[in-house]
Formats: sequence, structure tokens, C-alpha cells
Amino acid sequence: MATNPWFWILFNLFVIAMLALDLGIFNRKSHRVGIREALIWSVVWIGLALLFGAGLFYFEGPKIGMEYLGGYLLEKSLSVDNLFVFLMIFSYFSTPAEYQHRVLYWGILTALVLRGAMIILGAALISRFDFLIGVFGLLLVATAIRMFRHDDDEVDLGKNVIVRTVRRWFPMTDNYRGQRFTVVENGVRALTPLLLVLLVVETSDVVFATDSIPAIFGITKDPFIVYTSNVFAILGLRSLYFLLAGVMDRFHLLKAGLAIVLGFVGIKMIAETASGYVLDHRVHVPIEWSLLIIALVLGISVAASLLFPAPKPAPVPVTEPTADDLMRAKEDMRSAKQELVDITGD
Repeated sequence: MATNPWFWILFNLFVIAMLALDLGIFNRKSHRVGIREALIWSVVWIGLALLFGAGLFYFEGPKIGMEYLGGYLLEKSLSVDNLFVFLMIFSYFSTPAEYQHRVLYWGILTALVLRGAMIILGAALISRFDFLIGVFGLLLVATAIRMFRHDDDEVDLGKNVIVRTVRRWFPMTDNYRGQRFTVVENGVRALTPLLLVLLVVETSDVVFATDSIPAIFGITKDPFIVYTSNVFAILGLRSLYFLLAGVMDRFHLLKAGLAIVLGFVGIKMIAETASGYVLDHRVHVPIEWSLLIIALVLGISVAASLLFPAPKPAPVPVTEPTADDLMRAKEDMRSAKQELVDITGD
């Protein structure tokens, strides 16, 4: 697709205008995003994405339109996995619901800039070193295996390098200070937990992008299609989070479906690259087949999750404390009190 520079300029101006409309008018004040509001914005973003795709179908032809649709579907489905990470981060830091939208807004705004840079770099490298498509494919297969085995489910955010570095080297407030990221207290500029949450969200998205961007290059190598499908998938991520936050645990088989999709795209990239070196003609999987397989796998994983719910964990039995337990607790409290007296001298 020979992309006119004005396409890039106009598209980015549209994105900036929509973001300004979002935070400047509709969400000027921090508030808890309800299901109705999240549903409306989800419909708006998905509708705009599909309308843009229809324009590509009409003006650029079915091939470009299918590539965009395949890329958007892939990025949108992979972004759902990121929602689980957002939920874990907000739960760990006990982030109030009314401030979560602000964190996601600035996190996604930063993600747009970082992903744009990564896409430009990736497109430049692929155009010069064609074998990198196969390398990206190997990375996707490895990621699919790790995701299928659920190796990354348990994450201790207390050991996160960003969290440890910020807490060690920067003054921080003990509690949230409204929607502010920094405050001045006792003449010292201090960071609030909200800024720490934002930094963790941004770094998690960078890690996520190292998988999703190589994956979309397996669908199309057109930088404009890669960028626009990424942008539309990201812009709808906030509203999708608030829409699905309460029911995400019901889609317990979605991670397995995403793993299969990543594995398929990775194998496709490896086969298409390797065939160019060992065969007379390069193997090519039509975009129509790729789109169909991605849609089927995701649809089956969602339907199976709803038809076969995950078993609920057995409730932990609650037992009444015995007299011996109460005596031991009193002894522990007496010992702790004596140690405090010894330390303070009071």
C-alpha cells in the first residue's frame, strides 16, 4: 500500500482529537466508569475501527482491507490478555476505581508513542533483513508455549524492578493523593502511588508489545496497516477493561486460545520465511485463511469458557480458636511488647 504522508498526518490528528475529547470533555473529573459508559465507548471504538476498515476495503481493495481486519482482530484479542495484567496491577496497589481511568488514559497515550516507534523500527529491519520474520516467528512460538503452560500467571509485583527502584530512590507518599501523580509535602516533591501504578502499567504494555507487534507482522508487513490496527485496538482497551473487569475470570480458556493463535502465526512466519530459502517458491498462507483460523480459535475458546466454567476453589473451613490458641496469641503479644520496651527504653 503506497501510503500518502497525509494519511499518517490526518490519522494521528484524528487520534489526538479523540483523546482530547475523551479526557478534556467526557472524563474531566475522576469518576468510577460504569458498565453503561464502558459499553457505549466500546461500541464507539469498535465501530470506528470497522468503519476505517470498510474505507480501506472500498478505496484500497479487498486484500488491504482483509489485512487490516486480520491485524485488528489479532491485536484486539491479544489486548484482552493485557486486561488481566491491568486487573492484577490495580488489585495489588488497591487503586481506587475512580482513578483507574486516568492511569489507563496516560498509559495508553504513552503506549501509542512507544508502539509507533517500535513499528517503524520493525518495518525498517524487516525490509532490510527478510529473515527476521522467521526469527520473530520463533519468538512467537516460544511465547505461545509459555502462555499455554501458564508460566507467567503468578507475578509478584513487589519484586518488579520498576517498583523496587522507585521505592528505593524516590520519596513517596504512603497513600493516594486524589488523582495527582506527584505532590509537594514539607517542601519536598514526592511521588504518589498512582504514578507508580502508571509506570508499572506502561512497562507491562512494552513487554506485551514485544509479542503483539511481531505477531501482526505475520499478517501484514505494511507499516500503515500495522500502525492503524494497533492504534484502534489500544484506543478501545480502556473501555473494554471497565466492561469486562468483573467477568474476566469467566474466560478461563481464552489464554489457551490466544496461545494457539500465536503459535499458528509464529509457525506461519517460520514456514513462509524458510520456504524462500529451501524451495523454488515461497509458501504463502492467504490472509483469508489466517483471518478465518484466528476468528474460529478465539470464538471456540470464548464459547468453551462459557459452556464449561472453571471449577470454583473449595472454601477454606473456618474453625473457632481453641483455648491453647488464645494463650499462645497472648504470649506472642506479651513478648512483642517486651521487645518494644527493650528497644525504646519506655
